[in-house]
Amino acid sequence: MARKAKTDSTDAAANPGRLKQIALTYKMTRKADPVVGLVIAAVGIVTFGVFLGIGFWVGYPIYLGILGFLLAFLSMAIVFGRRAERAAFGQMEGQPGAAAAVLQNVGRGWTTTPAVAMNRNQDVVHRAVGRAGIVLVAEGNPNRLRTLLAAEKKKMSRVVMDVPVHDIIVGTDEGQVPLKKVRTTMLKLPRVLSGPQVTATNDRLRALGDLLSNMPLPKGPMPKGMRMPRGGPKTR
Repeated sequence: MARKAKTDSTDAAANPGRLKQIALTYKMTRKADPVVGLVIAAVGIVTFGVFLGIGFWVGYPIYLGILGFLLAFLSMAIVFGRRAERAAFGQMEGQPGAAAAVLQNVGRGWTTTPAVAMNRNQDVVHRAVGRAGIVLVAEGNPNRLRTLLAAEKKKMSRVVMDVPVHDIIVGTDEGQVPLKKVRTTMLKLPRVLSGPQVTATNDRLRALGDLLSNMPLPKGPMPKGMRMPRGGPKTR
């Protein structure tokens, strides 16, 4: 009984949180889409009216009215979700780090590492690893991003030569992918890796990052005329 009471109290506490989140989402959506309320209401009324009309026509208004109410609620939720998503993408468009936020919500099976490459102009490359291989998602100036992408591919080729690498430049120009289509573009890529291969790829890339971050660098400038030894240290 105590466990059941605890569960009921937890659910009761969670419901106000969900309702508050829905209300905040609606307010945010309405700022970018002022007619969202009218559209949702129209969808619900039309759906319910159609099923209720069919119910009177076939002689079962109560049954089809209940079905119409449920489907109207479902239709309203779907339309609201899509318009809220569109409004969110519209607000994120052009903001630094927007692509990283999208990658965090790609779905299960993807491991995302934001900002694996960046320059002083805030052009940035993010990395996602999944069944489709490695996807590099870049946002910033397209001309500078090509250099960043090439450097990142060269770095990864040391440890993942046998893994396909795809690159996406976020933008609205030709050859680029709009922010709202990044997720669908990634999910449409052919799946060529198995689960263990994805895990191994992540481990290799993680080891590569650790290797580069732990690589000792000499302090101060290298003296002129000094050359690195060709061979390793000799053992006696």
